[in-house]
Amino acid sequence: MEKMKKPLKVSIYTQKGGVGKSTITTLLASALHYRLGFNVLVMDCDFPQYSLSNMRERDKSAIMNSEYHKKAAMKQFQSVNKKAYPIIKSKADNALKTALENVGQLSVEPDIIFFDLPGTANTKGVLTALQAMDFIFSPITADRLVVESTLAFSKAFLQLPPSEGENKAPALWLFWNQVDGREKTGLYKAYQDVIEELDLLIMKTGIRDSKRFRKETDDTINYVFRSSLLPAELQLLKVTRFDLFIAEFLRIIHL
Repeated sequence: MEKMKKPLKVSIYTQKGGVGKSTITTLLASALHYRLGFNVLVMDCDFPQYSLSNMRERDKSAIMNSEYHKKAAMKQFQSVNKKAYPIIKSKADNALKTALENVGQLSVEPDIIFFDLPGTANTKGVLTALQAMDFIFSPITADRLVVESTLAFSKAFLQLPPSEGENKAPALWLFWNQVDGREKTGLYKAYQDVIEELDLLIMKTGIRDSKRFRKETDDTINYVFRSSLLPAELQLLKVTRFDLFIAEFLRIIHL
């Protein structure tokens, strides 16, 4: 009898606020679950704000109050016939246990579990949860403080001994987010050289900045981008290069 494949555990993680970890988590989860045929579970461990769980509630309200989004939701359900991916609240120190308990109760086993963890690494349970991931993806921006902080954390994290019960360290990949096309390419080249000198992995695809990253689906806009109930529209994914990011992400995690 063929052994069941375990869900992959992935965290979009950074210690720096405002770099986009929750937004990227939502965009990825929605594209994979609603458009690409994967089954997704999201663990919202960002206590006490639980931003993804609260976003889900706002998304429900937005769809009910907007004809545009209501039609998009109906069309999506008719084409993919899938329920929304679950978003489950948990504190970081219980995240793995809670995820495991819920996987057993879901009607469809997830292919991938995203863990949205608090940015403060000394929060109880964060480092243990990170060490249990299969993959960690860390967004960086062309800001000296963000780059230096992320590189220092990444090097220190990768040097930690494996946690109990884990026989291998997670793969940690950096990626450029909020890329401004007007910034000098030399700036990115200089940072890229430092990253390579430190033997850290970095994705080839950078995500372009857009005001849409800062705007949730609501009843005032007639497009879908950041939503936990609908996938971002394809032309918007192309504008931000997020379509290329998703393709590279899938190649890295071998899904």
